Amino acid sequence: MEIKKTHIPGLVIIQPQIFADDRGFFMESYNESRYFENEVLPHFVQDNISRSCYGTVRGLHYQLAPFSQSKLVQVLEGKVLDVAVDLRKKSPTFGQHYAIELTAENKIQFFIPQGFAHGFSVLSETALFMYKCDNYYNREAERGLAYNDPALNIDWKIPTDKVIVSQKDNILPILKEAEHNFV
Repeated sequence: MEIKKTHIPGLVIIQPQIFADDRGFFMESYNESRYFENEVLPHFVQDNISRSCYGTVRGLHYQLAPFSQSKLVQVLEGKVLDVAVDLRKKSPTFGQHYAIELTAENKIQFFIPQGFAHGFSVLSETALFMYKCDNYYNREAERGLAYNDPALNIDWKIPTDKVIVSQKDNILPILKEAEHNFV
């Protein structure tokens, strides 16, 4: 696998090794010892999969500490724009975001450590999105940021009139009003 660091400390892009031939392909999607060797350190305890249609924006979600989650995300079918926002108060990149296109074809994985809000937009007709988490879901600790916060200035690559957002996500606060407790 190839590991690439981003300009935001902690965010890592992972390109798994793909073995392809005329039958298709094989790839090891996760091997704890190899990820640990490459400083992707969490012990994952929960896997989640979502299917969404074009225009869906999910996020920006996070859980307060001590229930925060690191995530290892990947697209199994389709194409998404995946976004992570740094919420670590003492980070030099606090409030900055990183966006990357994840597709079934490029098979890129994106590692998002604890202390980040996470979301994605669906750029294909549908997308099947998988993520591993290093902590269990906790409803009481669940928080989020408005996907359209002008201060974040995230281009979700979806025309405004085509964006589909859940009721819950549509009332999330902007960053300067959001509760977060990451150091």
